[in-house]
Amino acid sequence: MLFEPTITIQTYIEDCEICCQPIQIELLFLQENNIQFKATSIEQ
Repeated sequence: MLFEPTITIQTYIEDCEICCQPIQIELLFLQENNIQFKATSIEQ
C-alpha cells in the first residue's frame, strides 16, 4: 500500500495478513505529516 501525504484524508480497505478479514485503514495528514492512523475491522 502506498500513501500519498499530499492528500489530507485517505481511506483504504485491505485484507488482514493474519486473519484474511477486511480492515478499513484511515489516515489523516496535516502539512504532509501523518497525525492520525486508524484501523477498523469490517464486520461481515
